[in-house]
Formats: sequence, C-alpha cells, structure tokens
Amino acid sequence: MGKSKQEKSAVIAELKSSLGDSQLAMVIDYHGLTVAQITELRRKLLAKGTVCKVTKNTLMKIAIEGNPTWQPMEKFLNGSTAVLLTKDDITGAIKAYQEFQKLTKKTEIKGGVMEGRALTESQIKAISELPSKEQLMAQVAGAINSLAAKIAIGINEIPSSLARGVKAISEKE
Repeated sequence: MGKSKQEKSAVIAELKSSLGDSQLAMVIDYHGLTVAQITELRRKLLAKGTVCKVTKNTLMKIAIEGNPTWQPMEKFLNGSTAVLLTKDDITGAIKAYQEFQKLTKKTEIKGGVMEGRALTESQIKAISELPSKEQLMAQVAGAINSLAAKIAIGINEIPSSLARGVKAISEKE
C-alpha cells in the first residue's frame, strides 16, 4: 500500500529541510546495492556530516520545485536514485563515497548540485581533490605560527645585535 498524502507531505517537508541545511547534493544510481550495503554507505557518510536519502524521484522533484539552488538536480532524478546531502565536510564526503564505490563497484554518480549549478562526475571528483577544511586550517595555522616565530626571532635579534655592537666598540677602545 502506498503512502497517504499526509505522509508524502511530511517526506517532502523533511527533504526541503535537509536541502536547506546542505551545501552539496550528489545524485547516485544505487541499483544493485543490498540493504546492508546502503546501510554501510549511510554509516560512512554520516561520519562526514552527509545524509543519504532514498526517496521517490517525484517526491524529490516536488521538494526542489521553485528552489533555484536545487532546481538543476531535476535532470539527474531518473531510475534508482539516492541523493547524498552534504552539510559540512564536502571533500571528506566525496572521498568517503568514492571509497565505498571502489569496494562495491555497483554505484555511479549521476551528477551533483552546488550553489545552484549542476556538476558532472568529473567536477565532483575535482572537488574531492581539494584539501579538506581541517587541512586548510592546519596550513593557515602553520603559516601563522611560522610568521610569529620569525617575528620573535627578529625582535630577539635587535638587542643581541646591539649588544654585539657595544661589545665590539668597547673592545676597540
């Protein structure tokens, strides 16, 4: 038996809420995956701040209707579709999916949407090659730390140079 209109409305409202919190949506073809494999994928993605939504394409189309940010997703919504909605760690989520994809060899990326633009599989792979948020923060912290160390050494060098100059003058006299 199908879902009632009220249940469908609740699903659509939940999809709209999830989309509102997301930065990236990846649409994948999950045909051939077992329930255990989909559960494993969800578990891996959840650790990266990503949720995997398997819903009817028509319900997802209704959820994105009138929303220019997610409207490009409509062209990917056909066949066995799961939508991976990423909130925080975009590169980590893509890498987690790619790792899962290598193990199962049963899914493929149909496309994605980010900031109102449709993304191809190659563009999504290019995003995954960018450094993660944590890596960028570590690089910035390292740069700030090295700058602070150089300033400290420079400030410390001024009195030392002055002392050496005074000592050299006093030894001359």
